[in-house]
Amino acid sequence: MYKTLKRLFDLLIATIALVLLAPIFIPVIIILLLTGEHEVFYLQKRVGYKNRIFGIWKFATMLKNSPNMGTGEITLRNDPRVTTFGKFLRMSKINELPQIINVFKGDMSIVGPRPLMEISFKLYSPEVQKIIYNSRPGMTGIASIVFRDEEKLLSEAADPKAMYRSIYPYKGELEIWYQEHASTYTDMMIIFLTAWSIFFPGNKLVDKVFKDLPQRPAL
Repeated sequence: MYKTLKRLFDLLIATIALVLLAPIFIPVIIILLLTGEHEVFYLQKRVGYKNRIFGIWKFATMLKNSPNMGTGEITLRNDPRVTTFGKFLRMSKINELPQIINVFKGDMSIVGPRPLMEISFKLYSPEVQKIIYNSRPGMTGIASIVFRDEEKLLSEAADPKAMYRSIYPYKGELEIWYQEHASTYTDMMIIFLTAWSIFFPGNKLVDKVFKDLPQRPAL
């Protein structure tokens, strides 16, 4: 019943969002065509529901060959591979909005574990890999909220790639927690906390709403 209601909710939100976001999408598309590398959308291969590969929709914010440059799959603050307009899109999270198309198609949900590139997915233990995508990946999720400071964390690390690898055991614990606690209430609270974190990025509300979260290790 929960999964059926969740899918209906996703379809409703995705349909409304596509209509409401049109006034944002149209000028962004025009600006990208005029100022970018003539790519508007970037379809990146991610691991999704039942570990199947799909293409996630994003507005293009980086140079075309960025995966083969610099820190590869890791994006840092002030990353030179990010275009000028791309910095604004990433800061405002507008670059993530085309994922609504994935929600509409059924590749993703509004709430769920974040879909990862295969190279990052393999950082999880085999046990986590088996169950993390028993739920459709989401535009937001519990790990996204807890690690909303991830880009800052990686940027300040002496070895960003080592830091990136070190956070995955805890991310795995968070995603297992979500699989065990998935419900309409949990999803609604994650949506609320996501919105709250946009306006109050330094808040600690997630630990008060979900008091049984795995404890975050010192990094």
